[in-house]
Amino acid sequence: MVNARPGGGGVIETLFVTRIYRAELAGAPGRRLVAALERACRSIAEDDGAGRRWCSDNAYPGYTSYASLDDLPGRFPEFADLVAVLDRHAAAFAEVLEMDLEGRAIILDNIWINVLEPGGFHCGHIHPHGVLSGTVYVAVPKGGGAIRFEDPRLAMMMAAPLRRGDAAADNRPFHTVAPKPGTVLLWESWLRHEVPLNRSDEDRISVSFNYRWG
Repeated sequence: MVNARPGGGGVIETLFVTRIYRAELAGAPGRRLVAALERACRSIAEDDGAGRRWCSDNAYPGYTSYASLDDLPGRFPEFADLVAVLDRHAAAFAEVLEMDLEGRAIILDNIWINVLEPGGFHCGHIHPHGVLSGTVYVAVPKGGGAIRFEDPRLAMMMAAPLRRGDAAADNRPFHTVAPKPGTVLLWESWLRHEVPLNRSDEDRISVSFNYRWG
């Protein structure tokens, strides 16, 4: 991609673009699915004793089903409906990324619930066993729902100066997305990301997932 820039008379080529895919569970069907997912997430968080014990043992700030339930779509119709939607988005994103799948498909590998309580946060991390990763936002309290992505070149910038406060989004080392209930985000699994502190008085509920190359 070539972009002409004024000022020096030269031409800027944009290379190695990092893409984030965003969609919304919109309209009446989307709103019904988000409402059903919220009810299911809250009920599962209350009933999943093994998951709550894992969270307590590992100082997880709230509840996650990551270590206790690996078959949500088989147990709950709301999650089966969600996966049907996510499959379409994952396939579309893989096409945008021009992935050569060699006749195979992008397949859901795992999906789990996150209930992040007030004061909770997730440190920066990647999903090393996935191809595409993402999150569906179910309950997003004001001040508690953002996600922040890190430029994958950040560790190699060494003596580079900081970017100006008014720098364009594609020149900044971090990019924050503020979702709403029903927002679907996908990114390539190597992209480091974090969830800042939940500064609200309510739980932030989301459903995260990974897709692998089948």
